[in-house]
Amino acid sequence: MTLDRPTKAEFHHVPVMLAEVLEWLAPVPAGWLVDATLGGAGHASAILRTHQHLKVLGIDQDPLAIVTASERLEQFGERSRVFSGRFDRMAEAVLLTESVPVVGVLMDLGVSSAQFDIAERGFSYRADAPLDMRMDTTSGPTAADLLAQLSEPDIADMLRTYGDERFAGRIAKAIANARVAGRPVTTTTELVALATNAIPAATRRTGGHPAKRTFQALRIAVNQELDVLAPALQTAIELLAPGGRLIVLSYHSGEDRIVKENLRLAETGGCTCPDGLPCRCGALPRGRSLKRSVTRPSADEVTANPRSSSALARVFEKTLPQELLP
Repeated sequence: MTLDRPTKAEFHHVPVMLAEVLEWLAPVPAGWLVDATLGGAGHASAILRTHQHLKVLGIDQDPLAIVTASERLEQFGERSRVFSGRFDRMAEAVLLTESVPVVGVLMDLGVSSAQFDIAERGFSYRADAPLDMRMDTTSGPTAADLLAQLSEPDIADMLRTYGDERFAGRIAKAIANARVAGRPVTTTTELVALATNAIPAATRRTGGHPAKRTFQALRIAVNQELDVLAPALQTAIELLAPGGRLIVLSYHSGEDRIVKENLRLAETGGCTCPDGLPCRCGALPRGRSLKRSVTRPSADEVTANPRSSSALARVFEKTLPQELLP
């Protein structure tokens, strides 16, 4: 199997919280749904089958996903289009809709099951592979490149910021020492060994795989996942027509914190007035969250698809500017 000749079977992904996504999209007006993280088109295909009033514009930076999803969406003809690129290019991609209103945006963040399961992609700490981790395999530094370039303090900061890793300093030191000794980290197995050995034995016996947070942090850094998230959320809200909805599925606290902050900003319009007093600063709310707390997968879904267990969903509905409301 090679990545330049992918097949549909290579990109299998069970869409997370599919029933809820379909329910949240049912009331939106007719128009385009932007699936900003298209993957294997699991969500997109179900949306097109279920909601005849919607078309889907799929965006993905992974060449394997683009090939697979394009083939799977062919059956829907002009109701689907595919754009190759990262979701921070959403505004550019929407030009393909030819001014038909954007009534929904779906962002299913993180890494897909297919990317984890294809060992040579380097996302998984459970298989020996080159340390790549790029979602777009055609450009940018690999994870191995990043570990070769960053200073020891920068590696530690990355592990703390993106992985909440308690032993970030110890793991960074181990990586730096290996580099100095002429053994730079180039494979997943090497990184697993360094991260595991840097963590105290007592800690390794609890809390899941000892390299899990290291791999998460490195993947996020390689793909600049959190750097582009806030601008993409703001673009999504700007593109939505009144009555349209933004649905975001996140998988760790760092992602959800950015989502929550940006939806709150859209709800208040950036109002700076004291709480409890009428707004005097001219802020214009853009819409409302359907609920204050996150929605999580059902127990049945988690049983059927354990990888859905960490999913956190938030839904935002675009409204008319306040002065235009009746």
